[in-house]
Amino acid sequence: MSAQPVALGSILAHHARRSPGRAALVLGDITVSYAELDARTNQRARLIAARGVGQGDFVTVALPNGLEFYETVFALWKLGATPNIVSAKLPRPEMEAILGIVRPRLFVGAAAAIPGIQILTDEAPDGYSAESLPEVVSPHWKAMTSGGSTGRPKVIVDAMPARWDPRDGFLLQRPGDVILNPGPLYHNAPFHCISMGMFVGATIVEMGRFDALRALQLIEAHGVNWVTMVPTMMHRIWQLGPEVLSGFTLPSLRMMLHMAAPCAPWLKQAWIDWLGGERVWEYYGTTEGIGSTIISGTDWLAHRGSVGQVRPGYEMKILDEAGNDRPIGEVGEVYFRPEAGPGSTYHYLGSASKRFGDWETMGDLGSVDAEGYLYLSDRRNDLIISGGANIYPAEVEAALDAHPAVQGSAVIGLPDEEWGASVHAIVQPVEGAALAEAELLDFVAGQLARFKLPKSIEFTSEPLRDEAGKVRRAALRQARL
Repeated sequence: MSAQPVALGSILAHHARRSPGRAALVLGDITVSYAELDARTNQRARLIAARGVGQGDFVTVALPNGLEFYETVFALWKLGATPNIVSAKLPRPEMEAILGIVRPRLFVGAAAAIPGIQILTDEAPDGYSAESLPEVVSPHWKAMTSGGSTGRPKVIVDAMPARWDPRDGFLLQRPGDVILNPGPLYHNAPFHCISMGMFVGATIVEMGRFDALRALQLIEAHGVNWVTMVPTMMHRIWQLGPEVLSGFTLPSLRMMLHMAAPCAPWLKQAWIDWLGGERVWEYYGTTEGIGSTIISGTDWLAHRGSVGQVRPGYEMKILDEAGNDRPIGEVGEVYFRPEAGPGSTYHYLGSASKRFGDWETMGDLGSVDAEGYLYLSDRRNDLIISGGANIYPAEVEAALDAHPAVQGSAVIGLPDEEWGASVHAIVQPVEGAALAEAELLDFVAGQLARFKLPKSIEFTSEPLRDEAGKVRRAALRQARL
């Protein structure tokens, strides 16, 4: 990052001065300029400050995607506070567990009384001044929440102070881009990418809730240049079929970046065939910011299945359980080291890091080739060991999801006296589709080795992944045990 960062509390005003009429947000029929958003957030900051919030305080935000969400987050940065973003639909026990870890100064959102915590709900800031506030900087620009694969909540406090250079585009974003947000902002990937877009003066087209056809319509209608998706969204768009997709060329779209979950190779290939390898990109990284990789579609065709090479500023190793280097092509746990060393990008509330010396892992398994391209297998906690063989659920899910009548799937290991564990598939069919177990097994038998085939299939009408494309296999497994 270059030497002239701007405090996040002042960044809306920075863009408003340079482009007074530029749209910051498009939400349906409503367009809000940077100047308007800056004024509104000044009012909301004063409303929040009246509740005692100041520099260094955590504030838990449980709001759906919408204007109030954006206003609240920028208002917190104006006060030097740190937003702790959670789902507005989080069950009460999970919410209380997170609040017990964070101990926020204020909770913003609809909630029943929470002992010891102030709540701000539906109070309009209209009576407060819209004038600028004194500039303060939060020591941490965000504190995101993760259930992890264990289901125990942890809070990931970003080490970056709330400043950014407005000329420095994140993940190939460019100042002044038009960016579509199809994802829930309580997940790190959309929150991080959309916030960074606004830091460089982008116009954000906010969907509110993802819909496959509407996403394509919005990209064309608003001339969207950059969008991040998860494979679930890509799958739903692909299921619109060739007759619908042939009507969209998306000429303005420079970059479709997917992340947050494994993408089936057949689906990735389909998108590259449709948009071209230079427009389809993949990012793999962690909320903790310890390391990441990126790959273009063009490079992916030469390294099929890879999530790319490690990005500048980080190092990567593949280690075994004893902390020894794994040979090229051999699967082990993926470890990263940021150039500033361990602990330089984040710290946990409610959890501990897994490290070997300076090297740290999130539990993902993978291998690298001779050129340093990373190939992910799965998470260690999700690995199924059946008859001594390693089976990666994501690989089986990719084969199941390739069936045109499958909306989504989740694969888990269940106890088996003979094999140790058996592969159990939970499948959500496309609405109205007739899908039989035998037909589906025949379909995947042509793609997988025999020992990887599901021993049992369960059909469900319930979505198996959340809005960010994440599947919590540990919770699904526990429910069936």
